[in-house]
Amino acid sequence: MTETTASELVPGQIVELTVGDVAHGGIFVARHESGRVVFVSDALPGERVEVRVAEVKKRFARGETLRVLEAAPERQEHVWAAASLDRAPEDRAGGAEFGHTLPEFGRELKRRVLADAMARFGGVDADGALLGELEVAGLPGDDESRGTGWRTRLTLHVDADKRVGPYAARSHRIVDVDDLPLAFSDIEESALAEIRAGSRSPGRIDFVAPADHEVHLLRRPDAKPSRAAGIVHERVHDFAFDVNEDGFWQIHRAAATTLFDAVGEALDREHFDAAAQHLDLYGGVGLLGAALAAAAGEPGIRLESVEVAEEATAHAASNLARWEGTSAVTSAVDRYLRGLATTADASLRASLAAGTVVLDPPRSGAKAPVIDALAALEPQQLIYVACDPVALGRDTGLLRERGYELTRLRAFDLFPNTHHVEAVATFIRAAH
Repeated sequence: MTETTASELVPGQIVELTVGDVAHGGIFVARHESGRVVFVSDALPGERVEVRVAEVKKRFARGETLRVLEAAPERQEHVWAAASLDRAPEDRAGGAEFGHTLPEFGRELKRRVLADAMARFGGVDADGALLGELEVAGLPGDDESRGTGWRTRLTLHVDADKRVGPYAARSHRIVDVDDLPLAFSDIEESALAEIRAGSRSPGRIDFVAPADHEVHLLRRPDAKPSRAAGIVHERVHDFAFDVNEDGFWQIHRAAATTLFDAVGEALDREHFDAAAQHLDLYGGVGLLGAALAAAAGEPGIRLESVEVAEEATAHAASNLARWEGTSAVTSAVDRYLRGLATTADASLRASLAAGTVVLDPPRSGAKAPVIDALAALEPQQLIYVACDPVALGRDTGLLRERGYELTRLRAFDLFPNTHHVEAVATFIRAAH
């Protein structure tokens, strides 16, 4: 491809750009001489890079780094060769967007994205204590291992040619790899054996390494699953949790314990009524509901966990059974909350208003319908666990408009070498 000096960008064009700050999604902001913003992958702030334009939109373009002309001091050899600049952009493995820097600087990049989202979309004071003192905490051992060996869940894909491997970044095309450094070692060994052997039919292969570290393998051909998903057993402190092999559980080997503890620490004791009715929304198998129950320090707690997946709800009921007064309901969260609004009597409404809600919505966030229904019940405090900073920022803005004050915000690097960050926020209902 011949380099062009045209003032306007076109796909395939190769340009030199100076990289600005990080943006949401593991990309970086640069500006072309034409004035158009270009979102660049595989770069770092302050670098001068050679970029191939991949896509041009009305207001911005996307580009892929081909070569670093002036490197940032934070740049390191990529932790995963298959995702490095040594490969053509279309052949780079996905899932390690920050693998070209150390986990410590990766956490700083994530802090910037979270702080920006909370200020821009949530209206939180950018110079205030909450954002000014914000840090993203690393998990035990990740700095020493350079953020490798933490994935206890991994999915490989099988294409029509029976090739097995991960997808390339931002695509659904399988790429060849010789290692899987982010995976737990036993998973890496099992997965590489599958890659070398190939597969009989297109689909995917899931690998799970629960608390006992015995790797479970679940083949999922497009035509028909090879078997029904079994149950694995996880542990957090002294608490046991059953979860389906293909069910949701935190991926990092230390993430479940980290979030369990973080929810307990996020609980504002001054605004907690142990006798009230509490809710665990998007509850999964009950991990965060159990964290709230354990933090209450009582043998019983009025806590209901709500989850749309029926099998997860069944596990939640069992996992929470050690606390008297707990229950689990299968329902979409917005439908459940609307139901409460229409059926709850005065006594239940008062108990809900005195209660605490822990919620862990999907990456898209809780959104206005859930926020509106939740705010109508007026719970005393909310502990919001978020896996997407922009979604948390938007929901923070909605909650603040509805009378909830953000009083605490912590963040954790549950996904080293990726752009993902987890946050735990406490909201208190304003007195009225």
